[in-house]
Amino acid sequence: MSAFTPEDFGFAFLEDGATVQDVIEQRISELSKTDAREAFYVADLGQVVRRYLRWVRFMPRVTPFYAVKCNDSRPLVLALAALGTGFDCASEYEVELVKSLGVDSGRIIYANTCKQPSHLKHAAAQGIQMMTFDDEGELLKIANCYKDAKLVLRIETDDSDSMFPLSNKFGATVEMGKFLLKRAKELALDVIGVSFHVGSACKNPKAYTKAIADARILFDKGAELGCNMTLLDIGGGFPGYDIPDLFVFKEFAAEINPTLDKYFPASSGVRIISEPGRYFPSTVYTLAVNIIGKKVAAISEKEKQDSDGEDVHKNRMMYYVNDGIHGSFKFVLFPNALVLPNPCQKRQLNERTYSSTIFGQTCDGHDLIMEDFQLPELREGEWLLFHNMGAYTITTSTTFNGFQKPDIHYVMSRSMWQHIEDISAAKGLYAPEEEASEEPEICSFLKPGPARKLYEQYAKQAVPRIIEAMELQRKREMQDRV
Repeated sequence: MSAFTPEDFGFAFLEDGATVQDVIEQRISELSKTDAREAFYVADLGQVVRRYLRWVRFMPRVTPFYAVKCNDSRPLVLALAALGTGFDCASEYEVELVKSLGVDSGRIIYANTCKQPSHLKHAAAQGIQMMTFDDEGELLKIANCYKDAKLVLRIETDDSDSMFPLSNKFGATVEMGKFLLKRAKELALDVIGVSFHVGSACKNPKAYTKAIADARILFDKGAELGCNMTLLDIGGGFPGYDIPDLFVFKEFAAEINPTLDKYFPASSGVRIISEPGRYFPSTVYTLAVNIIGKKVAAISEKEKQDSDGEDVHKNRMMYYVNDGIHGSFKFVLFPNALVLPNPCQKRQLNERTYSSTIFGQTCDGHDLIMEDFQLPELREGEWLLFHNMGAYTITTSTTFNGFQKPDIHYVMSRSMWQHIEDISAAKGLYAPEEEASEEPEICSFLKPGPARKLYEQYAKQAVPRIIEAMELQRKREMQDRV
């Protein structure tokens, strides 16, 4: 990759100890002087560097190939390219984006098991050889379009502990995998390894253990058939931020590393990669939305009776904000999504709270961001912040009803920029101890104090709901499989 400058990224430096919160407050102050109080993002690219350093420290044998589908914003992808990561692309557009940044074709894996023939031919023209497959039809397609491809067999996994399972759509069983390896050999195709994905936002690190063991079985079968098996792709599923008792990255590393050492020791010479998505961008982006409307509704008699004698106040608050499920919040359509609002205006710890519902701005009656959440009473014109909004938000948003996507303001500290320059120049793994030891958690962006305590209270409301939703999802899937 050629030399680059801050101008290539389009970010502003955080000067004189300024923080992301300072940038947000300054932007809000500017917008509050007008009627155009549109929603906006502030994205700290320094967080990308921190996440990279943490990855290198805890899983040094595994090279991350960022899943571009998670967030394809050019400054984010450019930062990862400068750090030396690889890229998991699934379409011609994603390939073009990554290649336009000067990334070598060898740092790209075409990780879509069902590819359009024209996209296959485009990959061949671009010299992108690594690609996944999981059925005979795809092998025949590749044999017809791109005989020189380096193929990676994707196998299914137990992804029942993931928020967003994938094995219902992708992956071959071990037995089917053996057949596919033999079929690839008959077609004179070059299979170089095995891949899997335990599902997006996995909460059980042990899900990787069996998948790695299954991959070993197919590696041995491939070697028996004369395949040059040199690549293991352990997929994604890594958390975007730590939530104690739910997602903790170090716990994933502690499970994966010894399993890799057991089945694929360093002496084996096998190259190990992964496809993290939300791991990198989640904590980078903070979304600020404005409350454009408010209604107060009385709590029904049934709700009072269901309160079991708790101190339930007689009003329920309904807020309308200028973003929603057709924009940045599409992910809330899944019942196990984590959404935590943070009122921008300072609050007291002992403020009375009300059952609150937050709607998006469109004319869709289902444009509901969250409901039955305890919040202090807010006013029309106030701002709400949603942190950890970098994953599957920007890439899934639309302009439904004519509402435009929020602007994004990129920032970075000079110390993080220095790391990018150093790592890019080194062209290799680089992890200063003092930086890599930082462990971002769900509230890490807030300094200790009342604001952080309030946000932690919001998290205590939301996390049990996620765990309950995941358990219900797991039970339904088990019933469907019976």
